[in-house]
Amino acid sequence: MLTELRITNFAVIERLSLTIDSGFTVLTGETGTGKSLLIDAVALLVGGRASNDQIRFGEDEAQLEASFEIPPAHPLLQRLRAQEVLGSQDSQLIIRRIIARSGRNRVYLNGVLSPVHVLEGFAGTLIDIHGQHDQQSLLSNSAQLEVLDAYGRLLELRSQYRTTHCTWIRFREARAELAARLQQRAQQEDLLRFQQQELDEAACRIGEEELLQAERHRLGSSRRLAELASEAQERIHDDAQGILANLVSMERVLAELSQIDPGMQQTLRFASEAKVLLKEVADSLRRYAEGLDADPMRLSAIEDRLAVIQRMKRKYGGTIEAVLETHNRVKHDLEQLRGADSELDRYDHLIDEQQRNMSVLARTLSEQRTEAAKRLTKLVDKELSALKMGSVQFLVQVMPIGSADVYGPDGSDRVEFLLSANAGEPMKSISRVASGGELSRVMLALKSVLADVDHVPVLIFDEIDTGVGGAVAATIGKRLRELGRYHQVLCITHLPQVASQAQHHFSVEKSEVKGRTVTTVRSLTGMSREGEIARMLGGERITQKARSAAAELIAETQE
Repeated sequence: MLTELRITNFAVIERLSLTIDSGFTVLTGETGTGKSLLIDAVALLVGGRASNDQIRFGEDEAQLEASFEIPPAHPLLQRLRAQEVLGSQDSQLIIRRIIARSGRNRVYLNGVLSPVHVLEGFAGTLIDIHGQHDQQSLLSNSAQLEVLDAYGRLLELRSQYRTTHCTWIRFREARAELAARLQQRAQQEDLLRFQQQELDEAACRIGEEELLQAERHRLGSSRRLAELASEAQERIHDDAQGILANLVSMERVLAELSQIDPGMQQTLRFASEAKVLLKEVADSLRRYAEGLDADPMRLSAIEDRLAVIQRMKRKYGGTIEAVLETHNRVKHDLEQLRGADSELDRYDHLIDEQQRNMSVLARTLSEQRTEAAKRLTKLVDKELSALKMGSVQFLVQVMPIGSADVYGPDGSDRVEFLLSANAGEPMKSISRVASGGELSRVMLALKSVLADVDHVPVLIFDEIDTGVGGAVAATIGKRLRELGRYHQVLCITHLPQVASQAQHHFSVEKSEVKGRTVTTVRSLTGMSREGEIARMLGGERITQKARSAAAELIAETQE
């Protein structure tokens, strides 16, 4: 609710601070005292259009500030916490707006500078202003649908529909994305098949290139390798100077030595083992020399294979790993193309299944909305009759948003509140056919019927008593007081029958101070309130009879 309002240098208001309680509050005062300025200030704090003309003459800027206590279940509370305007445990929102002649208008939310357009989201969510202003939540079709669903206790059913609708949308988007991707791939199918054949034939393997390069190097040096192997064999087998011949001679010497000194047996064994190892070296050199292949055909085959590998690397990523990755991707894309029809069929089945479920829920929503619309229409008409607006016809119309297969996020319906302000006039949208006090009384009727499902915490009524009096005024006052059980209600009134029903009463007064007009607001209780209502009953001169009538009105309210 709105707990405090502060206004500085706004029109004829120099400085004003107002603490407002819950329930039903009225603002009264002579015509021209500036009562509507308070409503104008609140309207600016929820996104109304500002003008330099609203700044008090002789001042550079006007400042407006309001403190709101947001109810725990209000959706705005979670939104502000998510935006970190409020802390996780906070529920107090302070809005401050500065209107400057320089044009540098500023908005602060809990002390944080914010864009002006942020305030627009509070109109119709935090405050409904009914009268000459536009901050009325029930003038939009989306709000009317929301209200009808809340009144008809259809929010849970609508939630089920929304879940099904979201799944249906998700499946359709996934199918469209798959179809587009497959169409693009189908256009490249010939290229993919060519790439697969080329990569299959190349059959590249990790490490193959290194092995081939080593073999090519060896084959290119086969003549020199044969010469070196032959020279090594000669050094082993030379009859006169060969290593093997010398080792045999040394072995005979060591054999004789070990016979004289058995301690040299180990050395003799080492020599014998060395002779055996040397023979194995010789055999290895022989086999190596015999295995050298200087066949130019093999060398040519290696060059061809290396050329294939280089070509694959150039075309498919620069490395063998990239070539193999491309090969796998191409095979995967071709497999997807082959399985595309079955995947599309699967999505078609899922979409059809969700659409059937969605259709049932949408039809049920439509039926129950139609029934709720009839009940709501009847109740609002009853309220309008009580407000002596019997000639006004009200209708909650539920219409399809399109053909039978069109589904929106909230169902297949569009809801509109229609009104005929005069007998014989056609029904039109409520925002087009009523204005001022008439629209305020229509909204009062609606708000009265919807009191327990409407979550806008603050309701402000201006011009609601225009052109009415007597029993109608008393009825309006009773409805506003009853509405105060569910909302914080503020009302500007000129009628004592309305003012007497209020739980809190402010008087707006205008005076001249130091040659300047100043508007002030005074809280009325007891005798001062009785005197104000007597003034409203009897005019400028307050008689004892008027005071008695005022006391009686207030007493009836207490009863």
